[in-house]
Amino acid sequence: MNQATDQVFDLAIIGGGINGCGIARDAAGRGNSVFLCEMNDLASGTSSWSTKLIHGGLRYLEYYEFRLVREALMEREVLWQIAPHIIRPLRFVLPHHRGLRPAWLLRLGLFMYDHLGGRKLLPSARSVDLRRDEVGRPLAPDRFSRGFEYSDCFVDDARLVVLNAIDAAERGAVIRTRTRAVQARRVADCWQVTVQDTITGAQETIRARTLINAGGPWVDEVLSQRAGVNAKAKVRLVQGSHIVVRRLYEHDRAYIFQNEDGRIIFAIPYQNDFTLIGTTDRDYDGDPAKVKITNDEINYLCEAVSEYFAKPVLPEDVVWTYAGVRPLYDDGASDAKAATRDYVFELDTPGGLPLLSIFGGKITTYRRLSEEALEHVAAHLHGTKARAGWTATAALPGGDLDVSAIPALSNELLREFAFLTRTHADRLAHAYGSRAKLVLGRAKSLADLGQSFGATLTESEVRYLMANEWARTAEDVVWRRSKLGLRLSVDEIAALEAWMATQSVPAKPLQEAGSRR
Repeated sequence: MNQATDQVFDLAIIGGGINGCGIARDAAGRGNSVFLCEMNDLASGTSSWSTKLIHGGLRYLEYYEFRLVREALMEREVLWQIAPHIIRPLRFVLPHHRGLRPAWLLRLGLFMYDHLGGRKLLPSARSVDLRRDEVGRPLAPDRFSRGFEYSDCFVDDARLVVLNAIDAAERGAVIRTRTRAVQARRVADCWQVTVQDTITGAQETIRARTLINAGGPWVDEVLSQRAGVNAKAKVRLVQGSHIVVRRLYEHDRAYIFQNEDGRIIFAIPYQNDFTLIGTTDRDYDGDPAKVKITNDEINYLCEAVSEYFAKPVLPEDVVWTYAGVRPLYDDGASDAKAATRDYVFELDTPGGLPLLSIFGGKITTYRRLSEEALEHVAAHLHGTKARAGWTATAALPGGDLDVSAIPALSNELLREFAFLTRTHADRLAHAYGSRAKLVLGRAKSLADLGQSFGATLTESEVRYLMANEWARTAEDVVWRRSKLGLRLSVDEIAALEAWMATQSVPAKPLQEAGSRR
């Protein structure tokens, strides 16, 4: 059955990754009516498979990507201040490897890194004596004597996407997950988009004055197969894979290692008890939904970090892996590692109707990308309120805190909900920020939170995620809304899946609860 709605939206957005949700948030905050559909869960594609960094991209300086690096460096502190619960400063140690990039080049790059983006809050770079400083202890003895330390930020990438979607919904946007755009046609003076519920098969037709194609790896498919437009720009699919091992060292710094093939590899403290290692860069040809890490990539990452650490990292040490496809703009670079991470827009106006497609981009610059996307289609939007730049200062949901307030929030939760453990309180504070108390409700005991699924995950939290964050499956909860999949057993995840299958999904999620325009 195909139903149609009488409403004509200002924008219809295809794709619920960071770019689509970022644009939806910005547009809704400017007073535009917005419809966004995502064929799977929010952040289920590229946006949840990143290296979890808000960073300028030190290595991009070698490819003269100065505009991109400057913009990304400026965004680090902007994003940190609007989402301090899911973004935190992280210091990176760069050992000097004789025979690779010379020390003078590293110093020059870090000097530019400190000054190119107007850094104000993050500490500056410094030299490190790896023979004496604690950050040298995990490294191979007598191999590295000097290094450098600089600042970037860590981010919970999937939650960043979800928070943008929540904010968009609270400002009036309609967010539909598990909803595929099957066709987009030009009808009279608007786009007519047919969407299909991927669970029930029910179809609906919505209309919009402007169509935004934020399909990520599927951007070409959306253009050619669903909208019938031949793209002038091309997407280059590049696979990036990561491995996770048990915590390799005690301190809180990350490492950035130079590899002999010219690439760099990160080793990052992850979820308190683990170390995240990545990433690879290899061209990908196939269905982006079926991308998997290869044994060669696992061996490559293990060998790369073992060149630096005193204790080798072996494939059998790996406790989790993930891989994603980056939809980069095809600039003709011969190597995947050299392909630009900058974003490119293509504006088609078939029959006078705007269709904006997005190629490339990175999580760090999603907010600026969103602003520029709306600038490209501004002439086609009716009644837009001129509030460009508002997203730079408006906190994301739960982020209305000082950047140093998370420990205090965790302590507050422990005082008000005395039955919580420190681990539980810390996790809720970092995941939900000032909204953590909404998850706990009026609970006076652990039993009041309902069934326990393990690793501090309770029925109360899962109900909150289903009602307010579009979570529908155990995978949504344990791998995107959290990373508790690292701590839960297969049986515990199966029990959560079975329980969620018995729960009715709220007919009107958060976006219908009101507007904050």
